[in-house]
Amino acid sequence: MEFLLYLGGILFMLIGLGLSIGLHEVGHLVPAKLFGVRVGQYMIGFGPRLWSKRIGETEYGFKVLPLGGFISMSGMYPPSKSTGPASGVFRSLIQDARSANDETIAEGAEDRVFYRLPVWKRVIVMFGGPLMNLILATVIFTVLVSGIGVQQGTTTIASVTECVVPAGSTQTECTADDPKSPAAEAGIKPGDVLVSVDGQPVSDFAEATAIVQAAPGETLDLVVLRDGTEQSLSITPVAAERTITDASGQPILDDAGDPVVKEVGYVGMGSQMGYVQQPLSAGPQMAAENVARVGSLLVTLPVRLWDIGVSLVTGGERDPNGPLSVVGVGRLAGEVAATDAPVLNRFAILLGLLGSLNVALFVFNLIPLLPLDGGHIVVALWDGIKRAWAKLFRRPPPAPVDATKLVPLTVVVAVLLIAMGALLLIADLFNPVNLLG
Repeated sequence: MEFLLYLGGILFMLIGLGLSIGLHEVGHLVPAKLFGVRVGQYMIGFGPRLWSKRIGETEYGFKVLPLGGFISMSGMYPPSKSTGPASGVFRSLIQDARSANDETIAEGAEDRVFYRLPVWKRVIVMFGGPLMNLILATVIFTVLVSGIGVQQGTTTIASVTECVVPAGSTQTECTADDPKSPAAEAGIKPGDVLVSVDGQPVSDFAEATAIVQAAPGETLDLVVLRDGTEQSLSITPVAAERTITDASGQPILDDAGDPVVKEVGYVGMGSQMGYVQQPLSAGPQMAAENVARVGSLLVTLPVRLWDIGVSLVTGGERDPNGPLSVVGVGRLAGEVAATDAPVLNRFAILLGLLGSLNVALFVFNLIPLLPLDGGHIVVALWDGIKRAWAKLFRRPPPAPVDATKLVPLTVVVAVLLIAMGALLLIADLFNPVNLLG
């Protein structure tokens, strides 16, 4: 059964990845067709063709390697002015790219080419793919935090501490000398549901905790729901030293690296954990935070790749926040699906992984280098700048930017991307990230 769950997690991520790639290419395809560009192919994957079907002028299909996708637009670059073989490696590469580009321009459809589009339309076509990934990530995160919810303390009381023990104490049982906890003294029982504290309605345990911690020594009115009936109680938090934590529950450290301890109100009750639905704005906010996180990761990508190479050689533990290959993501998905946890918890983690994967696709594709979408956007913007400059000084319109001249640089970038993919693949096979301990 565990093996089947593991395979199920991998299958979930593969289907999600395929959907993400497919929608990315739809983001290019739809505006290209709306703007009149002839699109010869829409393919998911690379390598040999598995299946395809021609609908109108476009061939739709799947290829063997599910590592990406593409659409073949007519005339991505201006047609070549010369024919025949070229001397030199770089010139040969440029001429080959021009010849391949010329083949996409169908007879009678010379005006339905990408490079003739206005700059803003070219930017929309190239930005459409990454934008679809960002939209998909936002939808996934919204379903995750607003549909399923965020796991946190609810207003239902799970436990009541019988006595007050000093902060940092290893004591596990109360003694006769220990003072009774305010919660026990007030008569709070496990299963009670907090309705209001000090006259303020509370929707989660964090709100109740904030009120209690801010009122050491003050008597607070407490309303709880018990067996379907509201009951009014009084509780007086005692002053106690407690470690201050952030929103994720991690201790906040001072300049010396020690946990920050503060005197706060304490009553001695714990809550049941549960999924608390967040407002609809939480999904886009989560997507934006992930974009910023992935963006900072890209800035330090060379260092992180070096660290991955070192850990692969030495067998050291990998950074769980570092980059992963498709194999690494699939492996994590399988481990999550097979772990011993409630189904909803596992599904929520898988959704989070898929959302993060789409954020990575969004950010990565906007790197301003060919052959990535960001590189094509830069070429279009440069063409627009040249035209605006010529118009400003009343000069003849310049020739369209010939991006085939950048083919040597494109090849270098492609080789680096392949090398990075190979490193991550080998690392994920022989020294995988372990998020589950």
